[in-house]
Amino acid sequence: MSKKIAILARDRQAEAFRISGGLIMMDDKIDLYILDRKVYSDPYTQKQLEVAKLAEIDIYTTTKKNQEFKFISTEELAEKLLEYDIIDPY
Repeated sequence: MSKKIAILARDRQAEAFRISGGLIMMDDKIDLYILDRKVYSDPYTQKQLEVAKLAEIDIYTTTKKNQEFKFISTEELAEKLLEYDIIDPY
């Protein structure tokens, strides 16, 4: 049975991107949320982000600093999290 999983990334962004890319192999629905920070520009984080994008994971952000992702307010995020079977923070 397929699960709906939310990955919440704040400080350990590269790890969150890496995990989300791996979880997609289980045919689960994965959504990734970048909280309160701009995505780090270091090469490792950027490489893991590319993997998440290639896996066609929906990526949302709570800050307008990440213009390449869909913006979601904190209130909208709180409501949306109720839809998930698993919430995994990083």
